[in-house]
Amino acid sequence: MIKELFAEVVGTGSALPPKVVTNVDLERIVDTSDEWIYTRTGIRERHIAEEGEPASKYASIAAERALEDAGVRPEQLDFILVATVTPDTPFPSTSCILQKKLGAPGAACMDVAAGCSGFIYGLVTADNLIKTGSYKTILVVGVELLSKITDWTDRGTCVLLADGAGAAVLRASEKKTGILGTHLGSDGNLGHLLHMPGGGSLNPATHETIEARYHYLKMSGNEVFKHAVQVMGDISEKLLDVVGLKREDISLLVPHQANLRIIQATARRLKLPMDKVYVNIDRYGNTSSATIPIALDEINRQGLVKPGDVLVMVAFGAGFTWGVAALEWTKLNTLSS
Repeated sequence: MIKELFAEVVGTGSALPPKVVTNVDLERIVDTSDEWIYTRTGIRERHIAEEGEPASKYASIAAERALEDAGVRPEQLDFILVATVTPDTPFPSTSCILQKKLGAPGAACMDVAAGCSGFIYGLVTADNLIKTGSYKTILVVGVELLSKITDWTDRGTCVLLADGAGAAVLRASEKKTGILGTHLGSDGNLGHLLHMPGGGSLNPATHETIEARYHYLKMSGNEVFKHAVQVMGDISEKLLDVVGLKREDISLLVPHQANLRIIQATARRLKLPMDKVYVNIDRYGNTSSATIPIALDEINRQGLVKPGDVLVMVAFGAGFTWGVAALEWTKLNTLSS
């Protein structure tokens, strides 16, 4: 008889560059103000990597911390999934670079490019790989160095974006717990609203594409905001129905940290008080695929969850892509913040 398997989160980790850039710092380089940024986004400061630092540097720190928390050795990993749109190089994949840094030669490796939804996409992929019985221990990392593709003359984007990494170790369990349900979606018709036009086969690097600033992130902020608010609420409600959970069953909502107003709108849609919503955007800004795993690590290390608590993680990103996952926490807290 084939045993049914479930994926538990058994360890978390995160890493942020030491350099902090405040809203006041940005006032000196672009036409903006601390008040304008905070009232519209909820952001007060963000971490920015130094020149020459690659995404894999912070991915490896976050991964090592997650492995230590889980009590898992690198050689025990069966699979490494890295969600990023700012890889070290187009190839080899950042997951392969991370494999080498960790010393995990037995692990299969794969990168996931789903923008801000990347960690959820990686989590869902890991969940399904574990359910097949083919893999038992999987590392999922969300890492972005968005400062590397930020146009620091564009006040509509440079005030939002930041750098960081978060990681989670998932392990197979025969207990009906861990990841309770997930949902993914996308709409490629809206991809032009949040994209980077340069650097691929369509617009490879030339003098013309560089002069046209094609190699920086472009965003139609109002349109992205409108779709994010609608979709994050929709998919969260849909997941609760599918899994059979009520709003009262949610111990903590862990949303993608893109804009405080989006987070607040999602909470209102779910009729959740803000004290049941985890928010750290004021300290870190938007680190894309890294926002949820960074938040998850803080929640773990601060002892904000206990076994049996249900977390709902939801994100919306470039593509457009979106994803949501319900997780029953099983890990005893053995860490201090």
